[in-house]
Amino acid sequence: MRIGPYGIAPRVILAPMAGVTDKPFRLLCKQLGAGLCVSEMTTSDPRFWTTAKSRHRMDHVDEPAPISVQIAGTIPEVMADAARHNVEHGAQIIDINMGCPAKKVCNAWAGSALMRDEALVGRILDAVVKAVDVPVTLKIRTGWAADAKNALTIARIAESAGIASLAIHGRTRDQQYTGFAEYDTIAMVKAALSIPVVANGDVDSPRKAADVLARTGCNAVMIGRAAQGRPWIFREVAHFLATGEELAPPSLEEVRDVLLGHLEALHAFYGEVSGVRIARKHLGWYAKDRPENAAFRAVVNRAETADAQLRLTRDYFDALIAGAPLELAA
Repeated sequence: MRIGPYGIAPRVILAPMAGVTDKPFRLLCKQLGAGLCVSEMTTSDPRFWTTAKSRHRMDHVDEPAPISVQIAGTIPEVMADAARHNVEHGAQIIDINMGCPAKKVCNAWAGSALMRDEALVGRILDAVVKAVDVPVTLKIRTGWAADAKNALTIARIAESAGIASLAIHGRTRDQQYTGFAEYDTIAMVKAALSIPVVANGDVDSPRKAADVLARTGCNAVMIGRAAQGRPWIFREVAHFLATGEELAPPSLEEVRDVLLGHLEALHAFYGEVSGVRIARKHLGWYAKDRPENAAFRAVVNRAETADAQLRLTRDYFDALIAGAPLELAA
């Protein structure tokens, strides 16, 4: 798969997720086998570009190429300016968000709400593609509602505008993340386009990734929620697609070391106070299927310092590795 001049290999991509796909997580997923990692959504409103949150979201220093940055907004000219601004700050691919179902995004007529106004979609895509000399990609859903699936129409508008690649989540906006993703609409869109198409939605295992690629004919799969607490899923999928064989799951020792490295990266990137707070959700995801998960979270979430958070996490996994009784005193 190629997006402009960039080869995407392996063909498994980290989906943009607000509050999740920050720089530390993108770097980790890339190290563990993702072919491309898309940044969390950044606002197109220039009034917020200097906030701490936006500065962190626009930090791509030492990030491996290609650097894909997702922008969100509703005004073509503002979106074009945002694309130029992000390219100036290191973006090598600009991704446009028309897939987010969150109310606070859709109420502002951004994200997947834009799929209700096909003419505006065309104007936004035209403006952004013309504004930058890097590839522009688009992420959409199958439609706004079950009786309003217009992904094919939007996809044709995108291809005509010069969009380099299209990612489709197999749900409508009104489904949010409930029910199950469907892939027939994605397959129909893929069959009608000449640009690369990426399938997204419920890809949570190597075999599911292979099945979705076979059913849709897509060029790649995109993984979101299944990577939370399981960033090694990318190498597992890549290995299965290449060999047809499943990798053994990571050892507890590797999980511990990956998690501790992730925590240290979060502390360094955000500073101790914010880093400790942001790390808590990741700790919950890493431990969710392990013994004494609730007790571990209750204790580790009380840690207020980076040292305490690292110590409690190390002690928890060391106890699991040793098969010893878990002592979870704060």
